[in-house]
Amino acid sequence: MGITRRGCLKSLTKGMMAGLAVGSGGGWAWAARTESKAEASKLGMPGLYPGRVVSVENPAVLVSGQYQAGEVQKMMRRGMMELAGADGWVDAWRQFFQPGDVVGVKVNPVGQKFDAEGRQVGVISDATVLREIVAGLEAAGVKRQDIVAYDRYRKQFYSGGFDKWLPEGVRNSWAAEDVDNVQQNISGYDPDHYMEMALVLPGYSLDDPAARRSYAAQFITKQVNKLINLPVLKDHQSAGVTLCLKNLSHGLVNNVNRSHSSPSLNVCNEFIPTAVSIPIIRSKVVLNILDGVKGLYNGGPGARPEFVWEHNTLYFSTDPVAMDHIGWEVIDAKRQSEGMKILVESQPDKISTFVHRQPEHVEIAGALGLGVWDRKKIDLREIKVQEPTEIHSVQSNGAPPAQ
Repeated sequence: MGITRRGCLKSLTKGMMAGLAVGSGGGWAWAARTESKAEASKLGMPGLYPGRVVSVENPAVLVSGQYQAGEVQKMMRRGMMELAGADGWVDAWRQFFQPGDVVGVKVNPVGQKFDAEGRQVGVISDATVLREIVAGLEAAGVKRQDIVAYDRYRKQFYSGGFDKWLPEGVRNSWAAEDVDNVQQNISGYDPDHYMEMALVLPGYSLDDPAARRSYAAQFITKQVNKLINLPVLKDHQSAGVTLCLKNLSHGLVNNVNRSHSSPSLNVCNEFIPTAVSIPIIRSKVVLNILDGVKGLYNGGPGARPEFVWEHNTLYFSTDPVAMDHIGWEVIDAKRQSEGMKILVESQPDKISTFVHRQPEHVEIAGALGLGVWDRKKIDLREIKVQEPTEIHSVQSNGAPPAQ
């Protein structure tokens, strides 16, 4: 009997779960100090609303490729209310945040590209969306100085211009200066919080803890008590998609290059769920807001303007697995509309060189309990802003959303 891809996936997941259960003696495992009661928050993954995903589409959100702040505000407020089942947008934010919280926002600066006039034409986190997040946090009573915008690399954060448009008083943080090919320096990372995986870069030894471990950034372990994940809608040559889960796995730990160090040495399907399963990460991520106003359907994660499309949609969820399942569907649908193969059937070419893309990391994350994978159990609530002052809401089955 031949080995099927589905059978291989099940075996892999079973092995990962066994490794996680036995600790560092397994093939894939995390090793970290024991979770405290504070860390094991009910807000942690998959959060208050497992399986619920809200999409808010607004054709007016982009004008000449630029985000419109007023339209973003409408989308953000309506999306948060629908996610939380709240009558008002402030009440929605208060379900997740309160005075005294120190809240991080994980942005995504990968894929920067500017036109001749200095306007961003890549697919990265946008100023208007982040500003509305800040407004929501302040409405919930979080002080502006207790809001921290973060990316792992300081140089990428600044080259993307994030520092120029952060609201006054909002702090920013990073774990390392810039990208490097080894990434085993743990300055900026926490030696008490890491995941251990029997995988190293070629030429390095499994006997070296720094080579076989990925340590969580001090930002997530020491600087904030809650995190908002702000990914963008993009495909990825090795991981298949880079949405909620990958924005966390490859943004909050070091030594990530070993997960896809060559077109054929690609293990994103194991690395991503294992990194996100580090208890300190899993417990602090309480909200995911995926910016799908612009999307990238091929050639990711870098800047490929020819594959950027205007999707005009923001997504909201506490569940990163359910969110990524929906995002994967959206990217596949766009690829098919452009006459391309879906992600799992795509072959290497001069633009996307990896032998096999691995979006199955999303299903594996579901098997590890990080969220809901089963499409039948995902409650997709689709909201369409028909006119600047009119909002129409439907669920995926066509029924009005539950209140």
